[in-house]
Amino acid sequence: MTLTNDQPHPSAAKTDVWQPKVVTGILFMCLAIAMFPPMNATVKYLGAEGYPYGQIVWARYAGHFVFMVIAFAPRFGRSLFVTHRPGVQAIRSLLLFSCTALYFYALQFVDLTLAASISFTSPILLTALSVPFLGEKVGMRRWVAVIIGFGGALIIIRPGGTEFHWATLLVVANTICYAFYQVLTRRISAADTPETTITYTALVGCIIASVLLVNGVEIPRSTWHWILFISMGALGGFGHYFVVKAFQHASASVVAPFGYGQLIGATLLGYFIFDTFPDQWTWIGASIIVGSGLYIVYREKKVDA
Repeated sequence: MTLTNDQPHPSAAKTDVWQPKVVTGILFMCLAIAMFPPMNATVKYLGAEGYPYGQIVWARYAGHFVFMVIAFAPRFGRSLFVTHRPGVQAIRSLLLFSCTALYFYALQFVDLTLAASISFTSPILLTALSVPFLGEKVGMRRWVAVIIGFGGALIIIRPGGTEFHWATLLVVANTICYAFYQVLTRRISAADTPETTITYTALVGCIIASVLLVNGVEIPRSTWHWILFISMGALGGFGHYFVVKAFQHASASVVAPFGYGQLIGATLLGYFIFDTFPDQWTWIGASIIVGSGLYIVYREKKVDA
Protein backbone atom coordinates (compact mmCIF):
# COMPACT_ATOMS: atom_id res chain seq x y z
CA MET A 1 0.00 0.00 0.00
CA THR A 2 0.96 3.65 -0.45
CA LEU A 3 1.49 6.34 2.37
CA THR A 4 -0.77 8.84 4.06
CA ASN A 5 -0.48 11.79 6.38
CA ASP A 6 -2.99 11.74 9.24
CA GLN A 7 -1.82 14.99 10.82
CA PRO A 8 -1.41 18.59 9.67
CA HIS A 9 2.00 19.27 8.21
CA PRO A 10 4.40 21.36 10.27
CA SER A 11 5.84 24.33 8.46
CA ALA A 12 8.52 23.35 6.01
CA ALA A 13 10.37 26.63 6.40
CA LYS A 14 14.04 26.39 7.23
CA THR A 15 13.85 22.79 8.44
CA ASP A 16 17.08 21.49 9.94
CA VAL A 17 17.14 17.83 8.94
CA TRP A 18 19.50 17.06 11.83
CA GLN A 19 17.17 18.23 14.53
CA PRO A 20 16.34 15.28 16.84
CA LYS A 21 12.62 15.62 16.16
CA VAL A 22 13.13 15.60 12.40
CA VAL A 23 15.47 12.61 12.59
CA THR A 24 12.79 10.81 14.62
CA GLY A 25 10.26 11.57 11.87
CA ILE A 26 12.59 10.13 9.24
CA LEU A 27 13.10 6.99 11.34
CA PHE A 28 9.34 6.54 11.69
CA MET A 29 8.95 6.83 7.93
CA CYS A 30 11.70 4.27 7.38
CA LEU A 31 9.91 1.89 9.74
CA ALA A 32 6.71 2.39 7.75
CA ILE A 33 8.26 1.68 4.36
CA ALA A 34 9.90 -1.41 5.82
CA MET A 35 6.44 -2.81 6.62
CA PHE A 36 4.34 -2.21 3.51
CA PRO A 37 6.30 -4.29 0.94
CA PRO A 38 6.37 -7.40 3.20
CA MET A 39 2.63 -7.03 3.79
CA ASN A 40 1.93 -6.85 0.06
CA ALA A 41 4.28 -9.77 -0.62
CA THR A 42 2.45 -11.79 2.04
CA VAL A 43 -0.88 -11.04 0.36
CA LYS A 44 0.46 -12.15 -3.02
CA TYR A 45 2.03 -15.28 -1.53
CA LEU A 46 -1.11 -16.38 0.34
CA GLY A 47 -3.19 -15.77 -2.78
CA ALA A 48 -0.81 -17.95 -4.79
CA GLU A 49 -1.20 -20.64 -2.12
CA GLY A 50 -4.89 -20.77 -2.90
CA TYR A 51 -6.40 -19.08 0.15
CA PRO A 52 -9.71 -17.28 -0.50
CA TYR A 53 -9.31 -13.62 -1.41
CA GLY A 54 -11.97 -12.52 1.11
CA GLN A 55 -10.22 -14.35 3.92
CA ILE A 56 -6.95 -12.55 3.16
CA VAL A 57 -8.63 -9.12 3.20
CA TRP A 58 -10.49 -9.94 6.42
CA ALA A 59 -7.33 -11.18 8.15
CA ARG A 60 -5.54 -7.94 7.26
CA TYR A 61 -8.22 -5.79 8.94
CA ALA A 62 -9.07 -8.14 11.82
CA GLY A 63 -5.40 -8.34 12.76
CA HIS A 64 -5.06 -4.57 12.35
CA PHE A 65 -7.95 -3.99 14.75
CA VAL A 66 -6.68 -6.44 17.38
CA PHE A 67 -3.17 -5.01 17.35
CA MET A 68 -4.43 -1.42 17.58
CA VAL A 69 -6.63 -2.25 20.58
CA ILE A 70 -3.76 -4.06 22.31
CA ALA A 71 -1.39 -1.17 21.65
CA PHE A 72 -3.63 1.80 22.45
CA ALA A 73 -6.58 0.72 24.64
CA PRO A 74 -4.50 0.54 27.86
CA ARG A 75 -3.49 4.18 27.34
CA PHE A 76 -6.71 5.69 25.96
CA GLY A 77 -9.41 3.45 27.41
CA ARG A 78 -12.91 4.10 26.06
CA SER A 79 -11.81 7.38 24.52
CA LEU A 80 -10.00 5.36 21.86
CA PHE A 81 -13.43 4.72 20.29
CA VAL A 82 -14.79 8.25 20.67
CA THR A 83 -14.82 10.23 17.43
CA HIS A 84 -16.05 13.78 16.86
CA ARG A 85 -16.66 13.12 13.15
CA PRO A 86 -18.24 9.64 12.85
CA GLY A 87 -19.55 10.25 9.34
CA VAL A 88 -16.18 11.33 8.00
CA GLN A 89 -14.47 8.46 9.80
CA ALA A 90 -16.89 5.99 8.23
CA ILE A 91 -16.46 7.32 4.68
CA ARG A 92 -12.69 7.60 5.08
CA SER A 93 -12.46 4.03 6.39
CA LEU A 94 -14.65 2.78 3.56
CA LEU A 95 -12.34 4.41 1.04
CA LEU A 96 -9.27 2.75 2.57
CA PHE A 97 -11.06 -0.59 2.60
CA SER A 98 -11.81 -0.11 -1.10
CA CYS A 99 -8.12 0.64 -1.68
CA THR A 100 -7.10 -2.54 0.12
CA ALA A 101 -9.66 -4.73 -1.64
CA LEU A 102 -8.68 -3.44 -5.09
CA TYR A 103 -4.94 -3.58 -4.43
CA PHE A 104 -4.97 -7.06 -2.88
CA TYR A 105 -7.00 -8.47 -5.75
CA ALA A 106 -4.69 -6.85 -8.31
CA LEU A 107 -1.64 -8.39 -6.63
CA GLN A 108 -2.88 -11.81 -7.67
CA PHE A 109 -2.13 -10.85 -11.28
CA VAL A 110 0.53 -8.10 -11.37
CA ASP A 111 4.06 -7.75 -10.04
CA LEU A 112 4.77 -6.05 -6.73
CA THR A 113 6.98 -3.37 -8.27
CA LEU A 114 4.52 -2.55 -11.04
CA ALA A 115 1.66 -2.18 -8.55
CA ALA A 116 3.78 -0.06 -6.20
CA SER A 117 4.92 2.19 -9.06
CA ILE A 118 1.38 2.93 -10.23
CA SER A 119 0.19 3.53 -6.65
CA PHE A 120 2.78 6.28 -6.25
CA THR A 121 0.62 8.47 -8.47
CA SER A 122 -1.71 8.89 -5.49
CA PRO A 123 0.23 11.84 -3.97
CA ILE A 124 0.28 13.41 -7.44
CA LEU A 125 -3.49 12.98 -7.75
CA LEU A 126 -3.87 14.42 -4.25
CA THR A 127 -2.17 17.59 -5.46
CA ALA A 128 -4.87 17.95 -8.13
CA LEU A 129 -7.70 17.18 -5.67
CA SER A 130 -6.37 19.64 -3.09
CA VAL A 131 -7.62 22.52 -5.23
CA PRO A 132 -11.38 21.76 -5.27
CA PHE A 133 -11.58 19.86 -1.97
CA LEU A 134 -9.05 21.57 0.29
CA GLY A 135 -8.99 25.04 -1.24
CA GLU A 136 -5.24 24.95 -1.80
CA LYS A 137 -3.49 26.82 -4.59
CA VAL A 138 -1.40 24.85 -7.07
CA GLY A 139 0.89 26.74 -9.45
CA MET A 140 1.55 26.00 -13.10
CA ARG A 141 4.81 24.15 -12.39
CA ARG A 142 3.11 21.69 -10.08
CA TRP A 143 0.29 21.17 -12.59
CA VAL A 144 2.90 20.29 -15.21
CA ALA A 145 4.48 17.84 -12.77
CA VAL A 146 1.04 16.26 -12.18
CA ILE A 147 0.52 15.75 -15.92
CA ILE A 148 4.02 14.32 -16.39
CA GLY A 149 3.49 11.98 -13.43
CA PHE A 150 0.33 10.58 -15.00
CA GLY A 151 2.27 10.17 -18.23
CA GLY A 152 4.70 7.96 -16.31
CA ALA A 153 1.78 5.82 -15.16
CA LEU A 154 0.62 5.40 -18.77
CA ILE A 155 4.10 4.19 -19.71
CA ILE A 156 3.85 1.49 -17.05
CA ILE A 157 0.27 0.47 -17.84
CA ARG A 158 0.69 0.65 -21.65
CA PRO A 159 -3.05 0.46 -22.43
CA GLY A 160 -3.66 -1.42 -25.66
CA GLY A 161 -0.18 -2.94 -25.67
CA THR A 162 0.63 -6.64 -25.57
CA GLU A 163 1.96 -6.32 -22.00
CA PHE A 164 -1.23 -4.68 -20.71
CA HIS A 165 -3.08 -6.55 -17.97
CA TRP A 166 -6.58 -5.55 -16.94
CA ALA A 167 -5.63 -5.86 -13.24
CA THR A 168 -3.49 -2.73 -13.55
CA LEU A 169 -6.76 -0.82 -13.82
CA LEU A 170 -7.60 -2.06 -10.31
CA VAL A 171 -4.39 -0.44 -9.08
CA VAL A 172 -5.43 2.78 -10.82
CA ALA A 173 -8.82 2.61 -9.08
CA ASN A 174 -7.00 1.97 -5.79
CA THR A 175 -4.93 5.09 -6.40
CA ILE A 176 -8.00 7.24 -6.97
CA CYS A 177 -9.69 5.94 -3.80
CA TYR A 178 -6.49 6.51 -1.83
CA ALA A 179 -6.23 10.11 -2.95
CA PHE A 180 -9.78 10.83 -1.76
CA TYR A 181 -8.95 8.97 1.45
CA GLN A 182 -6.03 11.32 2.00
CA VAL A 183 -8.28 14.35 1.45
CA LEU A 184 -10.63 13.19 4.21
CA THR A 185 -7.67 12.27 6.41
CA ARG A 186 -6.42 15.84 6.27
CA ARG A 187 -9.89 17.14 7.09
CA ILE A 188 -10.33 14.95 10.15
CA SER A 189 -6.80 15.27 11.52
CA ALA A 190 -7.74 18.20 13.76
CA ALA A 191 -10.84 16.48 15.17
CA ASP A 192 -9.59 13.04 16.30
CA THR A 193 -6.32 11.61 17.57
CA PRO A 194 -4.23 9.45 15.22
CA GLU A 195 -4.83 6.46 17.50
CA THR A 196 -8.61 6.83 17.22
CA THR A 197 -8.44 7.33 13.47
CA ILE A 198 -6.20 4.28 12.95
CA THR A 199 -8.46 2.13 15.14
CA TYR A 200 -11.65 3.21 13.36
CA THR A 201 -10.01 2.41 10.04
CA ALA A 202 -9.43 -1.14 11.23
CA LEU A 203 -12.86 -1.55 12.84
CA VAL A 204 -14.85 -0.43 9.78
CA GLY A 205 -12.63 -2.47 7.46
CA CYS A 206 -13.04 -5.59 9.61
CA ILE A 207 -16.83 -5.28 9.64
CA ILE A 208 -17.09 -4.83 5.87
CA ALA A 209 -14.53 -7.54 5.13
CA SER A 210 -16.56 -10.02 7.19
CA VAL A 211 -19.09 -10.07 4.33
CA LEU A 212 -16.38 -11.45 2.03
CA LEU A 213 -16.02 -14.53 4.22
CA VAL A 214 -19.20 -15.97 2.71
CA ASN A 215 -17.07 -16.98 -0.28
CA GLY A 216 -15.20 -19.46 1.89
CA VAL A 217 -12.67 -19.79 4.67
CA GLU A 218 -9.73 -22.18 4.79
CA ILE A 219 -7.86 -22.92 8.01
CA PRO A 220 -4.16 -22.11 7.50
CA ARG A 221 -2.38 -25.30 6.51
CA SER A 222 0.86 -24.72 8.41
CA THR A 223 2.39 -22.75 11.27
CA TRP A 224 4.13 -20.56 8.70
CA HIS A 225 0.82 -19.67 7.08
CA TRP A 226 -0.66 -18.83 10.50
CA ILE A 227 2.26 -16.46 11.07
CA LEU A 228 1.72 -14.81 7.69
CA PHE A 229 -2.01 -14.29 8.28
CA ILE A 230 -1.38 -12.77 11.70
CA SER A 231 1.49 -10.60 10.48
CA MET A 232 -0.61 -8.83 7.83
CA GLY A 233 -2.61 -6.93 10.45
CA ALA A 234 0.49 -5.91 12.38
CA LEU A 235 2.36 -4.78 9.28
CA GLY A 236 -0.56 -2.82 7.86
CA GLY A 237 -1.73 -1.28 11.12
CA PHE A 238 1.61 -0.21 12.52
CA GLY A 239 2.86 0.75 9.07
CA HIS A 240 0.11 3.36 8.72
CA TYR A 241 0.58 4.46 12.32
CA PHE A 242 4.29 5.03 11.81
CA VAL A 243 3.49 7.22 8.81
CA VAL A 244 1.26 9.29 11.08
CA LYS A 245 4.05 9.63 13.62
CA ALA A 246 6.54 10.56 10.90
CA PHE A 247 4.43 13.52 9.80
CA GLN A 248 3.92 14.54 13.43
CA HIS A 249 7.66 14.95 13.88
CA ALA A 250 8.73 16.42 10.54
CA SER A 251 7.33 18.22 7.52
CA ALA A 252 6.11 16.39 4.43
CA SER A 253 8.93 17.88 2.36
CA VAL A 254 11.45 16.07 4.55
CA VAL A 255 9.88 12.66 5.18
CA ALA A 256 7.65 12.08 2.13
CA PRO A 257 10.54 11.37 -0.30
CA PHE A 258 11.60 8.43 1.89
CA GLY A 259 8.27 6.79 1.04
CA TYR A 260 9.54 5.99 -2.44
CA GLY A 261 11.91 3.53 -0.78
CA GLN A 262 9.02 1.07 -1.01
CA LEU A 263 10.04 0.50 -4.62
CA ILE A 264 13.29 -1.04 -3.43
CA GLY A 265 11.54 -3.39 -1.04
CA ALA A 266 8.90 -4.37 -3.60
CA THR A 267 11.56 -5.06 -6.25
CA LEU A 268 13.72 -7.19 -3.94
CA LEU A 269 10.81 -9.22 -2.59
CA GLY A 270 9.39 -9.70 -6.07
CA TYR A 271 12.72 -11.00 -7.30
CA PHE A 272 13.63 -13.31 -4.40
CA ILE A 273 10.14 -14.66 -3.63
CA PHE A 274 8.32 -14.63 -6.98
CA ASP A 275 11.27 -14.60 -9.39
CA THR A 276 9.98 -11.49 -11.17
CA PHE A 277 11.85 -8.37 -12.19
CA PRO A 278 10.41 -5.16 -13.72
CA ASP A 279 11.04 -4.53 -17.40
CA GLN A 280 12.69 -1.36 -18.68
CA TRP A 281 9.38 0.43 -19.32
CA THR A 282 8.27 -0.11 -15.74
CA TRP A 283 11.53 1.41 -14.54
CA ILE A 284 11.19 4.37 -16.91
CA GLY A 285 7.59 5.01 -15.87
CA ALA A 286 8.43 4.60 -12.17
CA SER A 287 11.33 7.05 -12.51
CA ILE A 288 9.02 9.63 -14.09
CA ILE A 289 6.40 9.18 -11.36
CA VAL A 290 8.96 9.43 -8.56
CA GLY A 291 10.62 12.43 -10.19
CA SER A 292 7.28 14.22 -10.56
CA GLY A 293 6.37 13.44 -6.96
CA LEU A 294 9.68 14.72 -5.65
CA TYR A 295 9.35 17.91 -7.69
CA ILE A 296 5.86 18.54 -6.30
CA VAL A 297 7.24 18.11 -2.76
CA TYR A 298 10.08 20.50 -3.63
CA ARG A 299 7.68 23.13 -4.98
CA GLU A 300 5.43 22.81 -1.93
CA LYS A 301 8.46 23.43 0.26
CA LYS A 302 9.39 26.51 -1.77
CA VAL A 303 5.84 27.86 -1.44
CA ASP A 304 5.74 27.23 2.33
CA ALA A 305 9.22 28.63 2.95
